[in-house]
Amino acid sequence: MDFLELAKKRYSVRHFKEEPIPQAMIDQILMAGSAAPTAHNNQPQEILVIQSPEGLQTLKKCTECHYQAPLAFIICYDKEKCWKRTYDRQSSGDIDASIVATHMMLEATALGIGSTWVMYFIPEAVRVEFELPDNIEPAAILVMGYADAKPSENHTKRRAIKDYVSYR
Repeated sequence: MDFLELAKKRYSVRHFKEEPIPQAMIDQILMAGSAAPTAHNNQPQEILVIQSPEGLQTLKKCTECHYQAPLAFIICYDKEKCWKRTYDRQSSGDIDASIVATHMMLEATALGIGSTWVMYFIPEAVRVEFELPDNIEPAAILVMGYADAKPSENHTKRRAIKDYVSYR
């Protein structure tokens, strides 16, 4: 499948089958995240793989948007490894983590695994529950599994490109 077809195929899954994801597929998803470009190639990402019953239960203390998925990745970045713009010290951390997460979701889609990007979580709860050091910042949670529902009707609704693109 070409890239545009893959991108259109991916949707936010909110109902998952209980079936676990094989380790080989988890490894492929992680390799896709590893292939993601980061600012200055500093690779500040830190990823927690949550798949044990205890880990998934702990995740529920951090977000209500777990959708009973059998697998989650907490995508974090190391604040000390992030590139910073020289003129305003803006950190690349959130952007780097977002690129990594996007690569991972697209690889999951290519493997037939559904995902949802969760931004609705309590960062401090993630830090405490998963014992993150102060330099590690949680940026996103990806919940994954085999989809147990079709995409919503809204999935294919898109603004016309002419409505948000301008040429200068």
